[in-house]
Amino acid sequence: MSYSQNDIKFFVGMFPQKSFNDNTCHLIPSFGNMGIIETDEGLVVFDIALKQYGPRNFQAVRDITQKPIKYLIYSHGHFDHCYGFEPFISEIKENGWEMPQIIAHENCLNRFAKYQMLDEYHKWLNAQQFASVAGSQDEVVSPHDVLEPTIILDGKTPYRFELGGLEFELNHDKGETDDSLWLWVSEKELVCSGDLMISSYPNVGNPYKVQRYPKHWALAMEHILQKDAKYIIPGHGPLIEGKEKVRDVLEITAEAMHFVHDEVVQRLNEGKWFEQIFHEMLEIYPEKFKAHDYLKPLYGDYRFAIHAVYRLYHGWYDSGNPSDLFPAKSEEIAIEFLKLNNAHKYYNHAKMLLDNNKYQLALYILDILIKGHRLIDEELYLDTLILKNKILKEKAIQEPSFIVRNILNNGAKQIKSRIKSIKNERSKRNIHTQGMGNGY
Repeated sequence: MSYSQNDIKFFVGMFPQKSFNDNTCHLIPSFGNMGIIETDEGLVVFDIALKQYGPRNFQAVRDITQKPIKYLIYSHGHFDHCYGFEPFISEIKENGWEMPQIIAHENCLNRFAKYQMLDEYHKWLNAQQFASVAGSQDEVVSPHDVLEPTIILDGKTPYRFELGGLEFELNHDKGETDDSLWLWVSEKELVCSGDLMISSYPNVGNPYKVQRYPKHWALAMEHILQKDAKYIIPGHGPLIEGKEKVRDVLEITAEAMHFVHDEVVQRLNEGKWFEQIFHEMLEIYPEKFKAHDYLKPLYGDYRFAIHAVYRLYHGWYDSGNPSDLFPAKSEEIAIEFLKLNNAHKYYNHAKMLLDNNKYQLALYILDILIKGHRLIDEELYLDTLILKNKILKEKAIQEPSFIVRNILNNGAKQIKSRIKSIKNERSKRNIHTQGMGNGY
């Protein structure tokens, strides 16, 4: 598999669908993927994708087979895996078919309830995280439109069921979420992994989202390895095919998760605070992980994973500096800095840092001017915003991670809006001043 690190098309399902195992198994590429296993008695569907992909996915399935869905399995409760059901349920009702069994882990119910409680917050949050592909907030899936599970698993032991002469085995392992299930179909040598496999560095430590589980993720990979599968339908990305490739992907992912977990834990035991841990971890990241196709920071990111391990075991006081225990307002701190030195010196210093490719340091210096802008003239404030906007856009171009690029581009977009507002206000003042000069 090859792709540009800046190309998110594989993650959102922009690649051909794949049929295999004598055309009895199918990967429907989507956001996230659907796995279809055909039997003589009907279909087992693993994940049903995002709501917006529903009509397209329904047509893709029905172009393959007219068999009814007998089981629908949620790998976990994220919007892109279990909300694209509407056209399939409409078909069932129109044909008078029996409703399928809907299988989920018990924590999936808690997830649905949390999304409903935080509906408006998640609209805003997902609009930020998926800004480059999701459009406006109004297009985000409603958490109240849920197809409720009918079989709820506690995950303590494998859950098995039979359909059309095939045995299906569901297992629970924490990784991206605490409600994740993965499917093993021994006769097909097939694993459907959900987001335990996303064809890039695991999405652990997502800066927008709640706690994820690196050590458990490593163990999940090892549990799947025991099946000696020939195929994996991942939560995102193309089919992983061939026993050697499947084993390689699982082993390197397990090793990477063990590495980030164990190295952070070691430094916690050495009494180190987050800043030191983070930068040490960047320095020791092995080249073999950097070079592996399935550990590219296309979506998840090693830098995020460092945060994930740290916050799993540590509280919010993460600097060791008592000044940070009850922080002052950043605007007030900036104003005090501006009282100590000429504002233009800060601006010129930021430009020098930028010229030396020290983007992050330049941003910190510019933020003194932006947060303390009440003490500087409008022209310098405008120049400062323009310079920060430039830096954010340049950093975004260099970043491989989809999530990081969205964060940087969102920031640049907000600054651009502020620049436009300042210029509009200036134009209005100029028009008013000219009017006064003309005797109005």
